[in-house]
Amino acid sequence: MSQTVTIVGAGVAGLCAARALAWRGAEVTVWDREPKPGPHHCSWWAGGMLAPGCEGESAEPEVALWGRDAAEWWTRAGAEVVRNGSLVVSLGRDRAELTRFAKRTEGHEAVDAETIAGLEPDLVGRVSRGLFFRDEAHLTPRDALRVLRARMAGEGVRFCTGDVDPEALPGVVVDARGFAARDVLEGLRGVKGEMLVLRCPEVTLRRPVRLLHPRIPLYVVPRGDGVFMLGATQIEAVGDRITARSMMELLSAAYALNPAFGEAEVLEIGVDSRPAFADNLPRVERDGDVIRANGLFRHGFLLGPWLGERVADMVMEGRDARCA
Repeated sequence: MSQTVTIVGAGVAGLCAARALAWRGAEVTVWDREPKPGPHHCSWWAGGMLAPGCEGESAEPEVALWGRDAAEWWTRAGAEVVRNGSLVVSLGRDRAELTRFAKRTEGHEAVDAETIAGLEPDLVGRVSRGLFFRDEAHLTPRDALRVLRARMAGEGVRFCTGDVDPEALPGVVVDARGFAARDVLEGLRGVKGEMLVLRCPEVTLRRPVRLLHPRIPLYVVPRGDGVFMLGATQIEAVGDRITARSMMELLSAAYALNPAFGEAEVLEIGVDSRPAFADNLPRVERDGDVIRANGLFRHGFLLGPWLGERVADMVMEGRDARCA
C-alpha cells in the first residue's frame, strides 16, 4: 500500500517535496491558498540561478554542497535549464571586490576583456576582468513552477485550493508554507528582497551576470526576448513595497553595466519576504505526523531539490534529514 501525504503550500518548497514524493510512489495531495503559482509565492520573484559556486561567496558551505545537483534535478523534473554558466564582473574601481569574491569561491576561471567579449559581447568596453563559473546554470522560475505542477497533475498528484491548517489534516502532512509558518516555527524570520523586471531589447545576455559593488552587488538574469530580472537587495525586514533608494540603486547599477538599460521599460516591481532561520539554511523537521520544510532563504530553486528529497527520505524511509 502506497504512502499518502498531504502538502500545504505550493511554492517551490512544496512542489519540490511533492515531486520527490511522487517519484518514490507516494499518493500526494497539495493544498494552496491560490489555484496556481503567482505573486503570492515568494518563489515567483526568484532569480532562478543554479549557482552553487557563486553562492559560496556569502553562504554557508552546505549551500554549495546541497545545491550541486540542482540543475540535474530540475532537468529531470522537466524544467528548461540553461547551462551557460555564470559571469561575475566588477567595474575598474571595484576590482578589490572581484579579488575578494575569487578567494571565497571555487569552480571559476579568471577571464579578461577579450574573453568577456566572447562570452557577452554587450559588455564590451564596460568591464575588463571577471570570473567565469562554467558549470553553473539558470532557469526561469515561473516556467519551472508551471511545468512542475502540470506534470505532476498529469501523473495523478491532486491540487486543491483553500486555506487549510496543517495541524488539522489527517495523516502525514508536510508544512511548506514558507514565511506563513512563522506562527509555529520558532526563529523563522522574513528577509525582504526587492527586484525589478525590465524589458530592454537593446541588450543581449546569455547567462546571469553579477556586478560586484562594495555596498549593493547586482545580478541580472536573462529571461529571453529582451526581458531581464534585476535583483540584489537583502534587508532584515518584512514589507511589500520597494524603497526609492533600492530602485535607484538597482537601476544605477544596471546602467553602469550597460547604458542601454537606462531606456529599459520597467515591467514589474517585486517585493517578497524570504523565510530564513538564523543560519540561513533550510530545515526539514518532524513534529508527530507533521513535517516542517522551510527556511530556503534566497536559495529556493538551488536548494528546493535538496529539501524535497530530504522530505521524501523522512516520509518514505524514516531517515533523519540532517543525516542526508
